[in-house]
Amino acid sequence: MTIGDDIKKELKDLLNQQGPLIVLLDKWESKRILAFGTAYQAWYTRATKLVESLASERLDEFIRYYRIDPKRKALRNNTYVIQDYINGYGSGANMYGKKLFDEVNITQLRLVNQMQILESLDSRIGTVLADVRGALLSELEDRELEAARKLHRVSLRAAGSLAGVVLERHLQRVAENHGITVRKKEPTISDLNDPLKEKGVFGTPVWRKIQYLADVRNLCSHQKAADPTEQQVTELIDGVNAIIKSVF
Repeated sequence: MTIGDDIKKELKDLLNQQGPLIVLLDKWESKRILAFGTAYQAWYTRATKLVESLASERLDEFIRYYRIDPKRKALRNNTYVIQDYINGYGSGANMYGKKLFDEVNITQLRLVNQMQILESLDSRIGTVLADVRGALLSELEDRELEAARKLHRVSLRAAGSLAGVVLERHLQRVAENHGITVRKKEPTISDLNDPLKEKGVFGTPVWRKIQYLADVRNLCSHQKAADPTEQQVTELIDGVNAIIKSVF
């Protein structure tokens, strides 16, 4: 099971609790309030973490349906929240002894509002995971290029080979992002460079630059070839850094 599957399972489980929670809200009664509060608090803790992870821009909205506004001046139907219900705060009455609002109905509505936010998260799972994966891979590429710069002082071939691996892996990811299939099981930089240009991912200037970087990488990787120069390896590392920051 993937991380995405785990998140979808958690989301589905949280959404499935809407019915049981609503049932506990069927009347204004101390036992019901206590039971609902116990079940809801456990649900809310899990749900908040999911909203924060998948749609942080909606977290404040999600919390406002639950938490009492410290600046609130009066308890009315439009200021009543789930925390009020859990704390046992009910509606006041008018001069005729009639409730000003139905606290049970409002609490149900607030809960449904939160459930709707949760339901909207399903479409965000793939995008968020892709963003996280992309950020982690970018960080890895930066670390590997930094390692190549340090190797530059010790072994030009090792530094160039490492930079070449970074470029090759990055182009493979770019091909995946654009739905480009490369038939070779282990495609080289050149194998990836041509189809990416043909699909319009980048133009001729970038294609030529990548081809040059591939030539220098091959020079570093093949022991029988002439030794790469310090300038060539520097150009390779700097060139790879430029490509991974501009080609996606």
